Amino acid sequence: MKARLTHIGAATLLVEVGGLRILTDPAFDRAGAEHSVPTAVPGFDSTKTADPALAPEEVGNVDAVLLSHDHHFDNLDAEGRRLLPGAGVVLTTEAGAARLKGNAVGLRPGERQRVDAGEGALEVTATPARHGPPLLARVSGPVIGFLLRWEGEERSWWISGDTRWFGGLRSALAPAGPIGVAILHIGAARFRPTGPARYTMDAREAVRAARETGAETIIPIHCEGWSHFKQGPDEVRDQFARAGLGEEVRWLEPGRPAEVAG
Repeated sequence: MKARLTHIGAATLLVEVGGLRILTDPAFDRAGAEHSVPTAVPGFDSTKTADPALAPEEVGNVDAVLLSHDHHFDNLDAEGRRLLPGAGVVLTTEAGAARLKGNAVGLRPGERQRVDAGEGALEVTATPARHGPPLLARVSGPVIGFLLRWEGEERSWWISGDTRWFGGLRSALAPAGPIGVAILHIGAARFRPTGPARYTMDAREAVRAARETGAETIIPIHCEGWSHFKQGPDEVRDQFARAGLGEEVRWLEPGRPAEVAG
């Protein structure tokens, strides 16, 4: 299966395949925007350090938005929210759908939703996610990833969402069969109040995820553009190269469409 991918920034990605146009985690605020995660403890804040590669009006119509979670600014911000009502469907967590209402559909891990448009049909299965260490993940709120299987294709694509790698992911992905493309949210996200605790995969965990899924192509995203991302592309490249997986990694240039097969 071949798709055209355009990386817009952080976790925001436009996927075009078989007549379908899919947008992930829409965040379109400009650089300099400051946001805080709503918690009882101060200090969970971040500054956006890069503009999105495309403005919302340049994206155009989308058939589906895959929103891993709605309650963190780097996955859904003010400009991103304005896009949601015009999308065919917004697939997200159950809690997120309850808050967003309208065209939002909530999925629990393992639940499926079919998306039809143009020439293609897509089956989307929600995958589990743990947005931080076990105890802190409860505080950071529910998140899902997405397993994508196109009609007539043997291999699936996996979009991790904001998660650490853990055993529940291994068991959830195993029945899906071969993974053609794994799109991994990396960045080793950290915040001052919780010190070294990471809320997303670092490069080492990403290598483990790539190995355990057996993905043919790995696309790292979510590792630049915000001050709470603590590992950038250079560290990720180095870790994959040292693991002997450098040839499997595909980097996307922001704003420039790329053909990806898998």
